[in-house]
Amino acid sequence: MSYDTPELVDVLVLGGGTAGIIVASRLSEDPALSVGLVEAGPSDADEPRANSIRRWAEMLEGEYDLDYRSAPNARGNSFIRQSRLRILGGCSTANTMITWRPFRGDMDEWVALGAAGWDYETVSAAYDRVLAPVTPIPAQDRNPYLQGVIDAAAEALDLPVRETWNDTEFTEGAGYFEIGYDPATNQRSSASHSYLRLHGAERRENLHITLGALVERLIVEDGRAVGAIVRTAEGPRELRARREVIISCGAIDGPALLQRSGIGPRAVLEAAGVDVLVDLPGVGENLQDHAEGLLIWEARSDRPPISATGWDAGYAFTVDEDSTVPDVSTHIPLETWGVHAEREGFVLPDDNVSLVPNVAKPRSRGRVWITSADPGAAPSIDYNSFTDPEGRDERMLVEGARRARLVAQQEPFASQIVREVFPGPDAQTDEELSAALRATHQTVYHVSCTARMGADGDPMAVLDPRLRVRGVAGLRVVDASAFPTITALNPVGVIMALAERAAELIRDDLAVPQRA
Repeated sequence: MSYDTPELVDVLVLGGGTAGIIVASRLSEDPALSVGLVEAGPSDADEPRANSIRRWAEMLEGEYDLDYRSAPNARGNSFIRQSRLRILGGCSTANTMITWRPFRGDMDEWVALGAAGWDYETVSAAYDRVLAPVTPIPAQDRNPYLQGVIDAAAEALDLPVRETWNDTEFTEGAGYFEIGYDPATNQRSSASHSYLRLHGAERRENLHITLGALVERLIVEDGRAVGAIVRTAEGPRELRARREVIISCGAIDGPALLQRSGIGPRAVLEAAGVDVLVDLPGVGENLQDHAEGLLIWEARSDRPPISATGWDAGYAFTVDEDSTVPDVSTHIPLETWGVHAEREGFVLPDDNVSLVPNVAKPRSRGRVWITSADPGAAPSIDYNSFTDPEGRDERMLVEGARRARLVAQQEPFASQIVREVFPGPDAQTDEELSAALRATHQTVYHVSCTARMGADGDPMAVLDPRLRVRGVAGLRVVDASAFPTITALNPVGVIMALAERAAELIRDDLAVPQRA
């Protein structure tokens, strides 16, 4: 592997995050294929915060984080900060690596929306090929405080306690989540560590990586993507591809790149001063994320200590009888993220604990769009939270809060708390709970679906089921923006599976000789 991409390669992958690294690594297994990988940030190899799973929170809102801000949110929190990592490995260097096998219900939904070939069996088989190690939390890393809440949730909500999750299909349960890391060394299973270093892609002479290169726009000639203009410290460079260009910039920066390149909704492009190359209305639309509610209690000072071990745990449950995936998942954070409650005027005691229910299958749809052709300008993000016509998202948020209160009344958790601080005893009706929770809800950094795949007759489907951009030859999108709908739980495992499946599709297509 060289840390410089030649001016011409066979396949050019734009974005060195979770999906981009996997695609580039898998394609470069063919020594006859030259692969270029472009990343705007530096390498993560010598960054201890990016490699230690215990230090994940130190990567947020720091020098690698683009730290995007949300547009005004009519029915939700307008002060959300969306983390996007500009470093080799992308968000897999900063998330908690809570990893789930794809859900059958999620994949059935994708197929029903026109994503042929993305059925459960196919995507689950791709998940089995993922090289990033995922493990149940071993005994030495289990925090006693988390165990108490797990036991309380299982009893209060009649949920099974799960020692493992990814070896079976489920819709409900409580327990320590499975995460991607090595318990012996604390090394996180980022895509960069797992594929480039652990499994040796960095030793391949046909894999070329360019770091510190911001992609300004695509080069499209005669209806075909043939490369990209990238901005480096030395100035702009033109990188070209003989066969394919693949966008793996994530669900915010990927649509922004398409739009800067003249591919997207006409009104958005014209307002940003970009010439319209392909009027593709779905680019940047259909944004989905897991809205996370917040409940905080004052804790007794004699509670079990919150140590550096423990990782994340929680519980998931269904609300509606016909649900095929969890409707709500609730995390048990080791530290309360209460900044939005404090912004609303609540004073939090030094000793506090929290539960954070997530709307697992949101039906509200937001969007992301550029307001300038400048690649250094942050795109606008409107989550448009809790606007689904049926009000289901709001109902799930309130139900998650009510069940969290039941957990707080159950031993052994009940003995660890003094009183509810937020939303507080004055919030009892559905309307009162909803207002407090919506004003303070947080992202879980799972933004997705903004360049979704779908059937040929769907005017809002940006991609076909082989992840090819409609209207532009030689161009694909491989990352969470390709999801038709968001997965019910943390998406990193499905993103990795999507990248594995994409590499398979691309290899098949590259085996077909090019037309003259």
